[in-house]
Amino acid sequence: MPSLTLKAIAAAALLTAAYCAPAPVFEPSFKRRQNSIGGDNDIGPPGSSGQLRGPVNLGGYSPGNPVSSPDTVIPADQYQLAPGQAEDADLGLFLDLSDIENPQPIRGAGGKSPTDPGPRNVPLDRQNSDIFAPPGTDSGDVPQAKWPMGLSHNRHGLKGAGWARQQNVNNLPVATAMAGVDMRLEPHAYRELHWHKASEWSLILNGSVRLNAVNELGETFTDDLQAGDTWLFPAGVPHSIQALDEGVEFLLVFNDGSFSEDNTFLVSELMIRNPQSVIAKDLRVDTSALANLPQDELYIFPGRPAPANISAQNVTGPAGSLPLNKTYSYHLSQQEPFRVPGGEVKIIDSTSFPTSTEFAAALFTVRPGAMRELHWHLPNSQSGDEWSFFIQGQARLTVFSAPESSRTFDFQAGDVGYVPVPDAHYIENTGDVDLIYLEVLQAPVFNDVSVAQWLGLTPGQIVQDHLGFSQDTLNRLPKIKPYILPGSTNMTQTNFTAEAE
Repeated sequence: MPSLTLKAIAAAALLTAAYCAPAPVFEPSFKRRQNSIGGDNDIGPPGSSGQLRGPVNLGGYSPGNPVSSPDTVIPADQYQLAPGQAEDADLGLFLDLSDIENPQPIRGAGGKSPTDPGPRNVPLDRQNSDIFAPPGTDSGDVPQAKWPMGLSHNRHGLKGAGWARQQNVNNLPVATAMAGVDMRLEPHAYRELHWHKASEWSLILNGSVRLNAVNELGETFTDDLQAGDTWLFPAGVPHSIQALDEGVEFLLVFNDGSFSEDNTFLVSELMIRNPQSVIAKDLRVDTSALANLPQDELYIFPGRPAPANISAQNVTGPAGSLPLNKTYSYHLSQQEPFRVPGGEVKIIDSTSFPTSTEFAAALFTVRPGAMRELHWHLPNSQSGDEWSFFIQGQARLTVFSAPESSRTFDFQAGDVGYVPVPDAHYIENTGDVDLIYLEVLQAPVFNDVSVAQWLGLTPGQIVQDHLGFSQDTLNRLPKIKPYILPGSTNMTQTNFTAEAE
């Protein structure tokens, strides 16, 4: 027995030693390397060399760490200047950098400095010359006033039926009062039956569309609209939008800067997110009648062609159709524009479109070289922030914010502009084609304060004492709001008396 016990103890000791022995080392196909201060560096793949991390002695000053000083100034023979770029910076001439080789952020100073060796996004510099090389009159800090819809996420509908992209405070934080959506529907496609927490104002950019809606009184509405027409659906009113034969693209403006197109109340989701027994009870049908309900939201989806005869879709109940003084559509394309030297304008607000008590808008056409006059909007219920969308051409505007800040922004077709009330601003056509843009206010009546008219209707002595104007300049000040002022396509011109004669 003792010998067995000793054998058992010896066996146990051998077993313990085996469990406690170090595990066998398997050499990987690549090895850990020692760094220069003796520690293990990170593992590298086959063929790697060098170090992921350097030694500690590279930190701080050391005579052993020399600094090279290559010249970073761009030589004058390696860049071009645009017309007007070397002129006095306070003139603020528009700089056309579109065809300039290696454009530089130079304003005034004889065109000699400063330069930018990069890295930079040259196409953006060319499109935004007044940010890249700002006028000398720009000052202080002004919130970003521009958002290109081309940078907005483009959400596609079902089966290629269309798309939508939006702008709200997530990408343009200053735009707290309004948000916008650019939407496309292919021929016969629907923006499905839905309603919003915010009111919806729209301008059709191209194509044609059929609208249907029912209000809280049970009054029904149906209309066909084309490019240049507008509609307004008050918050909570359910409606649908269907493209006609040629498809449609339209702009939507909502009276809430935080509005998101993704948070719309959809009829498909309404059906999906309630018990089927409840839906059946509400519609007075058997649950089997709900077998073909969609399994997910429709959003934008293909549809059958709308009947050519609109009366085929004129459904009415005891409340009848929506009366004309409450209609949700306005055929702005049929309105004759108000023409002035330099362009034309169409205004739409509750004066001509009674339903539009929350939105007032103006569709401006500004000739090359001309400008929408310097103005601001009223900080009360009669006006508000200005939300703009650029449909054609290119432009610039300067936002002046009290007491001494201003910044100049450049715009191209597809851009959104936003100016908080009551900041002063203008919009100048800097291109060679007509500028067409939409100006939207949250107001029952479109209105603004014209700087030129304000000075023209103020006693001359007061204006002269404030601004030092000559009598000839005082005589040229208008007493009627100009809206648009003509100008030369030569963007380096500084004498505009000829256009005023």
